[in-house]
Order: sequence, then C-alpha cells, then structure tokens
Amino acid sequence: MNIEERKLAELLHRMAPEPPRQVTVEQVAYRLVTDRQPRLHRSDSGRQSRLHRSRLGREPRLRGPGLSRSWAPVAAAAAVAVIAGASVGIAALASSHHTPPAGGGPPVGSTFSSGTVSSSPSQTPASSPPPSGNAIAGSPWDAQLIDHQPTFPDSLVSADGSLYAYGNGTLDRIDPATGDVVDTAQYSPAVLNPPVVVGNTLWVVSSYSGGNIYLRGYDASTLAQTSSLLVPAIGGVSIAGQGVLTSGPDGNLYVAAGDTVAVVNPATGQVTYRFQVLAGKASSVAVSPDGSKLYVGISTSASFKLLVYAVSSGDVVGSSTLTNGAAGGNLVATAGGVWGTTGSGHSEWTWFAPNGDLTDAVQVGQGAGGGWAAYPSYSDGVVWVGGDGDLVCASPVTGQVLARAAIPADHGVAQFLASPVVANGVGYSYYQTDASQLSGLARLTPPAACTGGGGEGS
Repeated sequence: MNIEERKLAELLHRMAPEPPRQVTVEQVAYRLVTDRQPRLHRSDSGRQSRLHRSRLGREPRLRGPGLSRSWAPVAAAAAVAVIAGASVGIAALASSHHTPPAGGGPPVGSTFSSGTVSSSPSQTPASSPPPSGNAIAGSPWDAQLIDHQPTFPDSLVSADGSLYAYGNGTLDRIDPATGDVVDTAQYSPAVLNPPVVVGNTLWVVSSYSGGNIYLRGYDASTLAQTSSLLVPAIGGVSIAGQGVLTSGPDGNLYVAAGDTVAVVNPATGQVTYRFQVLAGKASSVAVSPDGSKLYVGISTSASFKLLVYAVSSGDVVGSSTLTNGAAGGNLVATAGGVWGTTGSGHSEWTWFAPNGDLTDAVQVGQGAGGGWAAYPSYSDGVVWVGGDGDLVCASPVTGQVLARAAIPADHGVAQFLASPVVANGVGYSYYQTDASQLSGLARLTPPAACTGGGGEGS
C-alpha cells in the first residue's frame, strides 16, 4: 500500500470508526424507499360482508407521482443496485490511482425492442436471502418465505407448473419448488395487467397509450420473445385501465381498445371482431369460462359501469353501475359472475357480482389499505383474495367464502399477502412486511376446502 492509499484508508476509517452493523444492503435500500412514502392508515370501522350500492362507492384511487407501498420492493431493488454500485466504486478508488472507465446502464428499449433472455440471473445479491422455507411468524396457512426476489404483487400467475411475475424491469419465470427465477426477459409493464397465458405463449401489454396498443408474446418455456402485435384503439385508450387484456376459451385475446373491445387472433395478429362500447372507454375486460359472456368495465372518477355482452351476438345483455366516485377494474370472470376491485389507496377491496349485476355485489375479504391493494385471482378452481386483513378462498359459482384466515400484524405493523395462485397443488403468494423489511414469494398450504376445485359446485 502506497502513501496515497494509506491516507485514503485512514480517512475512510475516521469516517466510519465503529464496527459494521448487521444490516443488509436490501434492508437499507428498502428503508430508503419506504421512508419516502406517505404513511396511510386504514380504518376497519364500517366494513360489512355485503355491500349495497351506497356502500360500494369510494373516492378514486390516487395515482400521483409517489410510489404505492405495493411497488416498494421493486424500487428497493433498484436502490440496492445503486448502493452496491457505490460500494464497488469506493473499493476501486482505494485500490487504484486510475479513474475507472465511465459506465452506464443499457439503453432504454423502445416499444418494439426484443426482450433480453437469460436462463439464469447473472447478478449475485449483496447478501443472502432468508433460507428456503423461512416461516412467517403467525401468518395464515403455514406461510413460508421461499425467495426474496422483488416482484409486482399484482402480477403473479400460474401456468403449466411454472409461476410468472413482473420483476424489476423484467418478466420472470419462477420455479415453484425453489422460488428461483429460472428465465427472465427484459420488460416493464405499461399498464396494470398480469401476464395472460394462451397455449405456450405468455402475452403482456408493452404499450398502452393514445390510439395504439402493442402486445408482446413470449415463449412460456424460455421467455424468448416470439411476437409483437399492434391493436389500434378506436377513440384512444382509457386512462383508468386496470386489467385491459384477457383471453377466452376460444384462444383469442380480448383487449380494451378505446371505444371498443378488440378480439385478436394471436396466431395471425389480426383483429377479427370489435364489441362496440357506447357508454365510454373500456378500462377492464374478462370472458366467462364457457366463452358465452364478455364483461367490460368502464371506470371514471365518478363511477364504475359494468356491461355484459353476449359473445355470440355482440349485444349488451346487462348493465349496472357503482356510483359515488367508485373507481374499479381488475375483472376476473368465473361460472357464477364477475369479480373486480373498487376503492382507493386508503381502502381497496374485492367484490363479486352474480351474473355481472353490480346491484347484488358482495364484498369478499377485508381488502387492503395503506397504499396496498387487494386483487382477485382465479386458480385451481377457486377464487383467491388477499390483502392486509385476511386471506380467503371463495366459490367461483356463488361467491361464498370457503375458507378464511386472518393475517396478523408483524410487531404492530400490517403484513400483506397478494393474489394467491396454485401451482402443482401448492399455494403461492406475494408477501411483504414493513416491520421486518421482508418481501418476496411465499409458499402456502391452503385448507382442503380451497383445493381441487372444491368451490365449483358449492
């Protein structure tokens, strides 16, 4: 060590004389992100299992420039990279007189750029995540944290024995057995919408603005990009899109495309039909499992309207509305009707509308507050609803809750379990807690009432 290096080492020692604390880079990054967010609190008063139209209304969800709490782990991952990069820079400065070459991240890809595919992540985390199967104290259904990989909580889906989710600028395929990301492609969500699986192709929305919508298709086994489709939006897209892309049992894609819902043949990329939406701009879509009904949501700052179409004729066969400022979306169709969300960042919950009639809508689960959200998911024959109050599975026919488990607080701070799904007979969910600064993929063991499609006939 020469004189200059020794002086630098002494300076660094004077700046940080005490021994290093047992704090991981992930914890520092997570705290940097979450401390910048407003602390919102949810009141549990007035919650009822059945919602009348007057109770369903809430102020629209705030979508300001701040990060929602549910996206904090992804932002924290970016902060980890910044902190780790700074550490590497200091080490390089201490060991060399030469200025390191200027470096930058990869150029921002355009809408048309092909995703970069990798069979295994190339970066090693700065510190090891909790061991596989790390029990979450007091959590429902024997929940265990099996991976620390940051994901968007509303993006987890299951298909053909794999899990898929959006990561930090990526689309990931996850091995359910280990929680490890086994394939990844470069991708950033353009709108709130989980991946849609049709055959061996995973479809996502890569651009959703103005008069054009772009969809990308990825091979479900490797995440190599295979397709890029343009879907014109008649009259421009809705700015309140939540669940704008889905598929039907006919193998077609259904896209909320402005004043219409476009039906797209994914094999040819052609729009084969358009449902006319005369009541406003389509913001959410879902198709019944038998393919006979199309549910279309129209969300504004003042109301949420639900239209029901007969797929065979294209005619509107039902229409109902949530009033008093209820924003909504994230539609999921089942045999008995349609599920969706409503509320704001202070309090959001899932509802079930039998036969698509919102006047008979019932609340399912306690929902979520504090910037988190509660989304319905349909997996293994039952509907799942998470949040920060309870975790439930419900009948897709009647909407009746089949099993319920409370989600306890972590040292007085709410814990969050979102959008559970089932793969290979095992339950999985996104998990997050502020108190212990943990997030990632949780493995669950649901009760027998939630397994094997037990809700279909109830």
